[in-house]
Amino acid sequence: MAVTRKAAKTVTKTATAARRPDPFTTFVWEGNDKRGVKMKGEQAAKSANLLRAELRRQGITPTVVKEKTKPMFGGAGKRISAKDIAGFSRQIATMLRSGVPIVTSMEIISGGHKNPKMRDMVNAIRADIESGSSLSESLGKHPVQFDELFRNLVRAGESAGVLDTVLETIATYKENIETLKGKIKKAMFYPAMVVAVALLVSAILLVFVVPQFEDVFANFGAELPAFTQLVIGFSKFMVKWWWLILLIVVGSGVAFIMVKKRSLAFSHFVDRMILKMPVIGKIMHEAALARFSRTLAVTFAAGVPLVEALESVAGACGNTVYEKAVLRVRDDVAVGYQVNMAMKQTNLFPHMVVQMVAIGEEAGALDAMLFKVAEFYEQEVNNAVDALASLLEPLIVVMLGVIVGSMVIAMYLPIFKLAAVV
Repeated sequence: MAVTRKAAKTVTKTATAARRPDPFTTFVWEGNDKRGVKMKGEQAAKSANLLRAELRRQGITPTVVKEKTKPMFGGAGKRISAKDIAGFSRQIATMLRSGVPIVTSMEIISGGHKNPKMRDMVNAIRADIESGSSLSESLGKHPVQFDELFRNLVRAGESAGVLDTVLETIATYKENIETLKGKIKKAMFYPAMVVAVALLVSAILLVFVVPQFEDVFANFGAELPAFTQLVIGFSKFMVKWWWLILLIVVGSGVAFIMVKKRSLAFSHFVDRMILKMPVIGKIMHEAALARFSRTLAVTFAAGVPLVEALESVAGACGNTVYEKAVLRVRDDVAVGYQVNMAMKQTNLFPHMVVQMVAIGEEAGALDAMLFKVAEFYEQEVNNAVDALASLLEPLIVVMLGVIVGSMVIAMYLPIFKLAAVV
């Protein structure tokens, strides 16, 4: 009996595999049209024979149909970016609104995309839809590119029959979030650049410039000033152990990234410390509030239930401190609290945000109020990043001046001392 059941399962798996559509392959083709004009192109298809049949149906007599060869270097193509996903959403929305069937839309998008990875993924989604899956189910097979928030919005759009509108909203949302991420990266990049440039200039002076002066000072026959001895000592250490210093710096960076990804407690500690930093902390607070407000507004406007929307929003805040706060808000809302009351209990959201949410709940326009909050904080982030850039530009010059000036003073102090003695 057990053997029979096992055989039945095997047959079922085999039948399922047989029904599963073949993966699409990109072919290059050449042929002649009805006027004898030579034509060529490339197209994704399940097989070369099916592509020949499709070309004949279009009035083209194929002479060459072969699989497109991948280049030796860079054949895999660049990774799929958030910008690609935003463009994909907007293209699908536009074509659905124009009455183009979703399978045909996928075919058009994959045929016109230059990124091979994106093209393969769109073809895989198209194959799943042709086999009977919904769009949200097909996207679920690509969780890295389409997160839970994206899939929930698409599922809500399919249920309400407004998939084109939801996809258009997602595209706008993705574009706004990527712009905000760019601002945050810019804010974090400037301080890192100041430190990196200062360290690089110091290393160059200590390794290449100071040893030249050391050879000159060796002939003086007098004791060098303490500051000069200190700089020369650093120089000798750098020349002898530069490889160890480089190894420690790179190893520390890699270890920090790995531990932050794997340890929730460490990640929470780092995010909390970032929020407490003087200037960067304010920018990160406002960025998290902007992402929270816009994401919740988009999900709620798409018809996703509030508790489910809050769960999706938690991971989109970009900061584990806010993520834990939003999950606490979700738990409170699930047992009957109003959103504004639950937000107030976290002691994290500003009074203005809580009051705007309260007004939105009272007026039945929570999504509209959240959009206003998002726009306000996005503008605040934009202004803060511009102000930080203006502040750090002269700071870089001052830091480099201090470093180079200290090195110059250290190297010329023995000369001044010798001149005074003479």
